[in-house]
Amino acid sequence: QVQLVESGGGLVQAGDSLRISCEASGLTFNRYAVGWFRQAPNQDREFLGAISQTGSQTYYTDSMKGRFTISKDNARNTSDLRINTLKPEDTAVYYCAASRIYPTQKYDFWGQGTQVTVSS
Repeated sequence: QVQLVESGGGLVQAGDSLRISCEASGLTFNRYAVGWFRQAPNQDREFLGAISQTGSQTYYTDSMKGRFTISKDNARNTSDLRINTLKPEDTAVYYCAASRIYPTQKYDFWGQGTQVTVSS
């Protein structure tokens, strides 16, 4: 059974940095690319970026470039999303997802999400 579990969300202050982790099990992690998404209240899910199977390539949407960094550790079956200089508009549920294809916005497996709330 494939599982992706996000952790590291919570209540933070504007200007802080945050690292969200995604731990995978039940799949050969080094064969999967990882994508990161978020969904703010009353908004559609937003694709943030992705990292390749080996972790050697990353892609970010234009709006995410600069403050967001995605990393991958195949030895630990984890991927991290780091967000710097958090803003209240970053408040959302953050999700990781896994796909055999990179780059893509279509993913086979999803985590349950972790809430990030940024106070001003």
